[in-house]
This record gives sequence, C-alpha cells and structure tokens, in this order.
Amino acid sequence: MRVLRSPVDAIGSALLPASCTLCGSPLPRLSSVPICDACWTEIPVDAGVVCQRCGDALDAPVVEGVGTSYLCRACRVAPPAFARAVSFGTYEGRLRDAIHALKYDRLHPAARKLGAMLAEAIAQLLPEAPAEMLVVPVPLHRLKHRKRGFNQARALAQGAIEALGVSHPTWKLRLAPSTLMRLRSTETQAGLTPTQRRKNVRGAFKVSDPAAVRGRNVLLIDDILTTGATARSAAQSLIKAGAVSVYVATLARARRINNNVSPDHAARDAQNAIADMHSSSSSHQPAS
Repeated sequence: MRVLRSPVDAIGSALLPASCTLCGSPLPRLSSVPICDACWTEIPVDAGVVCQRCGDALDAPVVEGVGTSYLCRACRVAPPAFARAVSFGTYEGRLRDAIHALKYDRLHPAARKLGAMLAEAIAQLLPEAPAEMLVVPVPLHRLKHRKRGFNQARALAQGAIEALGVSHPTWKLRLAPSTLMRLRSTETQAGLTPTQRRKNVRGAFKVSDPAAVRGRNVLLIDDILTTGATARSAAQSLIKAGAVSVYVATLARARRINNNVSPDHAARDAQNAIADMHSSSSSHQPAS
C-alpha cells in the first residue's frame, strides 16, 4: 500500500532516507524520532491482576483465611519502603526495544513519547498519591553517567512531568534530579538473581540533602522495575532521610519467571549493558 505523504515529507524522505529504528520499515515522513507509528501502537498498556504494592503480575488473587489479598509473596513477607509501584507496560516486545533505543542507542528524542507513556502510569496513582511530590529519578553512578552521557530515568521524568502538566494541571510535580546519589558503581542488574540484585544495591544510595526531602512526598522514577531491589534500596534511603512517603513509577515492569527475569531477556540485557560500556569508554578517558 502506498503511503500518502506531504510534498515536504516526500522530498525529505527521498533526500534523507530513514527507516524505523525498531522494525526497519521505511518512515513515511521526516521525524526527530525514527520510530514508525505501527511500532508505537504495538506497545500495549499493561493489564491483568497485579500486586497492589510492587505491581508484579499475579496469576490470581491470593486467598488468605477469610480474606483475599492482592499482594505478591515478596510484599507479604517483606513489605517494601515504597507505598506503591506502577508501570506503563511489560518489559517485552516493542516497549523493550524502545527502551533499548533510548538507553543504549542514545535516541534522546524518544524520551518525550516514552515520558508521556510513563505519565499514564503515574496517573494510576490518583487519587491515592499526594497532589504535590518531588520527582526523583534513580541516579546513575558518576562514572556510568560520564560514559553514557545522560540518565534515561531523568529524561523520562522530564517527559512525564511535561505530559502531566497538560493532562493533570492540578498535580504539582517538581523535578529534583540531584536529591539522590549513587555512592558506588554497582554491577549491572541484568542476569542477576533476586538475592544478588538486593546485595548489589544494598547501601548504594544516599540523599544529598536530607532537608530537601524531610516531610515531603517523593515520586521515584526509573525505566524498568524487575525484582524491585533498586526501588526498595532507593526508597529506604529516602524514608531514612525523612520523606513522608515514596511512590515508584517505571516505564516497564519485567515479568519474573521462577522469581527471576526471562533468561533470554537477561542475556540480551547483559550484552547491551556490556556493549554500552565498551562503546562509550572508547570516547572517554578513564577517571583518575
């Protein structure tokens, strides 16, 4: 089927041919985000029964005694410091590809569209969450930030705040990107077991200025939530510093298989993380 284009798009596509980053199909028009409309529509909103605390998928509600619980086993045994975690979709398919394009291929313009999707996830917190919150992106260690050149969590947070300013103008969200610090360079979480993930990020975060969060409600932002180890550790640091509550919003939620992420996905995530580190280190001198 021939795609109808405006004269400018037709000329631009002829002079500057481009294809979709995700599927490889030719783009029908010029765009700062080389992802076709079909790929965007293939990113569905998450649905199904989920844990009311961490957002992990539940096969069915858990019947306990005379009541019914919508909490996963992990949240029943060891409740996290955060009040609730929400996500837009499942970490698979086109959503996973789009996150990788932003994160590893440095497709920065995609952050605005993905941030709008994150905003839809944040809207799930209404009317439970406070109307005024500090928005704190999960930080990268300074060495990884220097290598990658940007923090994808911060880019997504900025896109989400912009979208929520239009859809929910009464919600007062203020970006506070320097509030949380990562004290040490942790090993990539891809491919680690839940226990290894918890040990990997234990004590990894610190609030730079406790007075800035004391008595405040915080919205913690990240791109992916798998076992919740990073969100738990970061939320603990924020609560310890005096935050009244911490909510978590991520673009994607990885579905665990036998309490872990899919082996195929874990292997590919690890490969991307290694490639990201190697490609960026070639353009930067190591820190002294």
